[in-house]
Amino acid sequence: MNGSFSPDGKAPDEMRWLSISAAIASISVVGIAIGLGVPLLSIILESRGFSASMIGLNTAVAGLASIAAAPMATPLAARFGVVWTMLAMIVLGAFAFVGFYFVPHFWMWFPLRIVLHIALTVLFILSEFWISTSAPPHRRGFVLGIYATVLSLGFAFGPWLFSQIGSSGFRPFGITFVFILLAALPVLAAYKESPEIHAQKGEVTSFLRYIWLVPTATAAVLVFGAVETGGFALFPIYGNRIGYTEAEAAQLLTMIGLGNVLMQIPLGLISDRIRDRRILLAICAAVGLAGMMVLPALGNNWHLTAGMLFIWGGVVAGLYTIGLAHLGSRLTGRDLASANAAFVFCYGFGMLVGPQAIGIGMDVFGPPGFGYALALFFVGYLVLVGSRMMARRTTP
Repeated sequence: MNGSFSPDGKAPDEMRWLSISAAIASISVVGIAIGLGVPLLSIILESRGFSASMIGLNTAVAGLASIAAAPMATPLAARFGVVWTMLAMIVLGAFAFVGFYFVPHFWMWFPLRIVLHIALTVLFILSEFWISTSAPPHRRGFVLGIYATVLSLGFAFGPWLFSQIGSSGFRPFGITFVFILLAALPVLAAYKESPEIHAQKGEVTSFLRYIWLVPTATAAVLVFGAVETGGFALFPIYGNRIGYTEAEAAQLLTMIGLGNVLMQIPLGLISDRIRDRRILLAICAAVGLAGMMVLPALGNNWHLTAGMLFIWGGVVAGLYTIGLAHLGSRLTGRDLASANAAFVFCYGFGMLVGPQAIGIGMDVFGPPGFGYALALFFVGYLVLVGSRMMARRTTP
């Protein structure tokens, strides 16, 4: 390992804020890029006359990219170093995003989506690794709470920025391009404190078995990936179709992001005090289901919809935070590192199926199909958790 870390890879007792800031800065790129970029690209495609299914299909390609990138992150960092790999992904992601403005044909959006989300996924995995090695064990929960909050701030800031600048012209692309490149500065500043990764033979595929080892955690992030990506991509379309302006729909997405910001640390603290985190995961899914059931009734009232989505968004995001905590409570060391790759893999699979399912739902049932499709994901997860808890209460 780097001289700033102990030989066993554990962080020292003191907090290494420079390293933590570098990792959090890179993860904020993920939040801003998804929070602004996904609704921006969807609105542009809608304005060009593409169906919700086609928009969902293009967005779902991001899930394929994440699935492909998950086993790539560790070997890349082992060969080129954590910092240089992260810097390369920042630059690659920035240019991929701005490329959407310049390409003339819809089919070109598919390879751009793949490149963009490979870059974001690698940043995501390496940022979590860097945070884990930079925070002392007795304060890791506190640091991860900051991490989740900043990521949620990125998700909230992206739609808010989109509501202010709109989807016209080069400006939204140029602003996002600059934000992404700025994240390289703290990563460079913490270069000497970066950890090393030593890949092992077979590491590319070994993480797959962890999908089935802790299914309530990996299924939770799959549902979250489907709901988050699909919802962010197609909610602007849903909002427009029920009568909201582009800015009003974007502001509702901001309310979801703000709920994420304010609820991640409290939900994490609650999860530390519950013996079986599967109960809390089931509650989060139940709240997600209830929100989609009442959404059509609230649709004509922006303020009631905003209040509901604020609570809904914060609680549903707990599927990720609590799912990751549940994973960490069952595994340690290299097993946990491999399981984290499986966790991101399942998030990518959710990104793949979510937008397409929601797009088909809206094409078949109209605007209500948005809520129907999301509800199906929550129902499926509740069935899984219920069956696991009834059949084998001691199984993770």
